[in-house]
Amino acid sequence: MVFSWIEWPDKATRDAGMKKMMEDPRMDPAVNPMPFDGKRMIYGGFVPVLELNK
Repeated sequence: MVFSWIEWPDKATRDAGMKKMMEDPRMDPAVNPMPFDGKRMIYGGFVPVLELNK
């Protein structure tokens, strides 16, 4: 099992980062296929119900 996350400071930064990542040739599945069955992968984005500021 692998668990990971990315925390972005804001939506604009996230959108720019995701766009740049998807333009990276290393992300092309024809050149660099997934090392596992992606159909079994669960992913998503979440909005916190409660956020406590430090």
